[in-house]
Amino acid sequence: MKKTIRQLAILAAAVLCFVAFNGSMYLLLTGRLSNNFSGTSQAGMLDVAKYLPHEEASDLARIETDFTLTGELPVLDGAAALVPVYAAIVDNVYPVGSVTYEGGTFSDDNYYGENFAPDSKMQYKNTVRGYKAIVDGETDILFCASPSAEQTAYAAEKGVELVYTPVGLEAFVFFVNAENPVDNLTTEQIRAIYGGTITNWRDVGGADRIINPVTRLAGSGSQSAMDAFMRETKIARKSLFAITGGAIGFSFRYYMDGIVGNDRVKMLSLNGVYPSAENIADGSYPITVPFFAIYRTDNDNPNVPLLIDWILSEEGQTIIAESGYVRIR
Repeated sequence: MKKTIRQLAILAAAVLCFVAFNGSMYLLLTGRLSNNFSGTSQAGMLDVAKYLPHEEASDLARIETDFTLTGELPVLDGAAALVPVYAAIVDNVYPVGSVTYEGGTFSDDNYYGENFAPDSKMQYKNTVRGYKAIVDGETDILFCASPSAEQTAYAAEKGVELVYTPVGLEAFVFFVNAENPVDNLTTEQIRAIYGGTITNWRDVGGADRIINPVTRLAGSGSQSAMDAFMRETKIARKSLFAITGGAIGFSFRYYMDGIVGNDRVKMLSLNGVYPSAENIADGSYPITVPFFAIYRTDNDNPNVPLLIDWILSEEGQTIIAESGYVRIR
């Protein structure tokens, strides 16, 4: 009898320990993860198939124009965020058949431009590979944001001088999960978050959650813009427990709002100003940046300056605006 009671007591103690352990794990980890406003960095990936030139169903800006390029057609490439712009340029002024694919058709797996044929006048290498391609002479015009220090150094190392012609305006934005109660941060709060001095959302008017500051691939357009935004403040190594908190990420406005269109995230106002097209155009949004048409100074293709002049014309700027960005002029 005593042996049975002792066994029952041991069993009951084991059950209580199991319940206590799982309860503590829920309170410390699972409960926080289930309401942590995370997943913010998973904004989505560009669907290149939506922006193929000379395809009737493509989501591209189209205008009436008498300008048509013939002869030696410049190869266009660029960042993911700017695919709608340079694909629309190809669609409007390049002849049909200038965009080609390996195997003859576009592949559904072509997330990074792997399927564009070598002779295609549209490529998609994105920012990191795109900057290398323009320096190496594989691309004639690259549509991108400002380069990183490493990309500038690579051009200098190769003895290549690049021309950066601003052709449109865009906002550099910060975004959080849609359920995060924070709607506005100051630029100094952002720097403090990424610099490691503000680590909890409650310190900026939010819930009691650790902040998970998400960064991007070094050399990408958004990471280079973030590095410039941080100025002298170095991006700190984040806590190992940041995954249990709520994420904050950064990107460019139209990539978030127009291309990805993820309703699980929201863009933040900065210093009380929302990154709308109107606030970008009038300069009231605090981080407005140009994007560029970039080419080598030694590029002797006569269509390169001709095309850039057209992009800066009323027709070209209409393409910029109707593609979801803000005119430079």
